[in-house]
Amino acid sequence: MASSSANLWVLLGLGIAGILFMTKKLKRAVKADFGAFMERLQLLPPPQPAPPKAPHPLTGLSFAVSDVFNIKGHVTGFGNPDWSMTHEAATRTCPVVALLVDGGATCVGKTVVDDMALGVSGENMHYEAPTNPASPARIPGGASSGAAVAVAAKFTDFSLGIDTDGGVRVPAGYCGILGFRPSYGTVSLSGVVPVSGSLDTVGWFAKDPSVLRRVGHVLLQLPYAAPRNPRNIVIADDFFQLSKVSAERITQAVTKSIEKLYGRQGLRHEKLSDYISLKVPSLNAFNVKQLNGEGRASPIRLLANVMQMLKRHEFRQNHIEWINSAKPTLDPVISAQIPEVLDLTDADIEQCNAIRTELRSAINALLKDDGVLVVPTCDLPPKCGAKEIASEEFMIQTSCFTSLASMSGCCQVALPLGVHEKCPISLSLLARHGGDRFLLDTLQPIYASLQEQVDTAEKPKPSSKVVTPETSAEMAKEKGNQAFKDKQWQRAVGFYTEAIKLNGSNATYYSNRAAAYLEMGSFLQAETDCTQAIDLDKKSVKAYLRRGTSREMLGFYKDAMEDFRYALVLEPNNKRAAQTLDRLKKYFL
Repeated sequence: MASSSANLWVLLGLGIAGILFMTKKLKRAVKADFGAFMERLQLLPPPQPAPPKAPHPLTGLSFAVSDVFNIKGHVTGFGNPDWSMTHEAATRTCPVVALLVDGGATCVGKTVVDDMALGVSGENMHYEAPTNPASPARIPGGASSGAAVAVAAKFTDFSLGIDTDGGVRVPAGYCGILGFRPSYGTVSLSGVVPVSGSLDTVGWFAKDPSVLRRVGHVLLQLPYAAPRNPRNIVIADDFFQLSKVSAERITQAVTKSIEKLYGRQGLRHEKLSDYISLKVPSLNAFNVKQLNGEGRASPIRLLANVMQMLKRHEFRQNHIEWINSAKPTLDPVISAQIPEVLDLTDADIEQCNAIRTELRSAINALLKDDGVLVVPTCDLPPKCGAKEIASEEFMIQTSCFTSLASMSGCCQVALPLGVHEKCPISLSLLARHGGDRFLLDTLQPIYASLQEQVDTAEKPKPSSKVVTPETSAEMAKEKGNQAFKDKQWQRAVGFYTEAIKLNGSNATYYSNRAAAYLEMGSFLQAETDCTQAIDLDKKSVKAYLRRGTSREMLGFYKDAMEDFRYALVLEPNNKRAAQTLDRLKKYFL
């Protein structure tokens, strides 16, 4: 290396010597515990019961808890040193931690959370952000960052976190592990520092699905019931279009796994935004004056905005008195989320409650007792220190993936699905509110089958048989063409978008998507796609014709005539261009 100060190598104590990480981008050494822990401690389980009684269900397992859970004799830090300095040590251990210890597990420490557990990045200005073991140059996700890292780095078998708007699911996705958010209200929040009372849940992480299930049975105190196979599996296609990862790649793996386990019957695709728009009328009627001008946003994005408004309103109600009196130093990303004025009226709160009630009923009706909804957990994790992390847009984009379960109160499990560009990919399964046992039971076989698909996909294939991204893009284009012929415009857009993700240098894909947008009346999107197609291929007659049509419909008649003229230069005998140009000349020249 040219300079030892520019690049720092650190030997990590993971039980296996010789594991090295380069932290050139981070400009700091990686701690031996990956920065996961705030405090080490030990809560030992009670002695095993005498035979013939069964041993404790969590015997032999270790766990850590996010620093929002009260443990007797320890100050709960809530991710902020000023909070620690102004609060006394807890006088009792919160029930969920006690339940796990009584169940045979050993608690070994408290872990880092975002400042006042309000973030989703895992970065905290007061403490060094925990290092993501799955991708050290990327953020670990929050709010329960340290708990996720402790499991991902194999320091503990499982851990507890708080999930308000994705605080367990997002770090599980970023760190490539399992994360479970139970149905709202099923696990006690007593002794847990609140963020947003109507959204908060206790969630947990694990690497092993059997451990995740065992913990779930203890926390949910579930009676025995025979496992049931899902008979209704819905893939939310429009949610996968929000991700940077190829939707086709993920849905193919899911489809193959489901068909192998349960057959094709019961597997279907759904555009969930249309379903939500139809079944949650209160969302459409919600007062959107405060939604940054996003009154025309999709139902998915609108739901994300409503969730963030509600979270911040309830957080302020919980903690503004302490903030005003203690005047703590807050991370700017966090302070930006705390409005100076309580801007939600009682009517707004009633509307939010109506949205939650309608959304829960809609999801319950969609899935019933034996259904599972398949969605992406989150997008790929940004790089550490990236500017986007501090933006409101990053918060809203992340919330688009997490608001469905947070606002409906349904249960959700995040599970890893390989890597993309050296970053973990995460998939989620949702079940109806109260379907926690069913979801935990369903996770076991689906997880194993999905991992088989990932292993198969990642195995080297004979070079003559390798399907290149370009070939996959062509396949997606052909599917789009067929959907277009069938007049399934939205589906066609989805396939062309998939082709563009796989090969963004092909003008035809943009031009074809523009044709579908024209049929949908989305003229601005059509014009944008045609312009991109022309930038890639100056001789694309179809792109000029379609852009001319888009501009005509948008009222840009002079620009439209220029497009039709140029199409005639490229193809002098094109009747459509000649006829349209003549018609426009009669009216506007």
